[in-house]
Amino acid sequence: MKTAIFPGSFDPFTRGHEAIVEKALHLFDKVIIGIGSNVAKQGLLSVENRKRLIDDYYAGDARVEAMIYGGMTGDFAQQVGAAAVIRGVRNTTDFEYERTMAATNRRLYPAVVTVMLFTPPDVADISSSTVREVLAFGRSVAEFLPRGIELENYL
Repeated sequence: MKTAIFPGSFDPFTRGHEAIVEKALHLFDKVIIGIGSNVAKQGLLSVENRKRLIDDYYAGDARVEAMIYGGMTGDFAQQVGAAAVIRGVRNTTDFEYERTMAATNRRLYPAVVTVMLFTPPDVADISSSTVREVLAFGRSVAEFLPRGIELENYL
């Protein structure tokens, strides 16, 4: 079985993230959504609630699993037996950053391949930081989140 990890903060998990997971499932048998834990960062959702949101959304789909991890992403990939790291790319800025990270990971973890997937145009403008900002102004973020996700259930 070919497994890939899709690492990120997912604070919160958005329609853009969902689109990348769906694309990755066309290439891999299993996608582990790796939720990076950084205790120095204060996020909108706790890492536990980010995991719960993703678990709830993908309940019943054994091909997708959410896991919290700390440390280097390449170490996490090796620990779970992943063949690849999935990275979503929305624009050229993302691409340049991800290209540099892929080169570094290739040096440190030559057995783990980085696969960049382009976010579909209809959700390429969505980022977790944008969702947090819109929410801070008291506006609805429902259109930025996967169908059926009620963010207030995870705050």
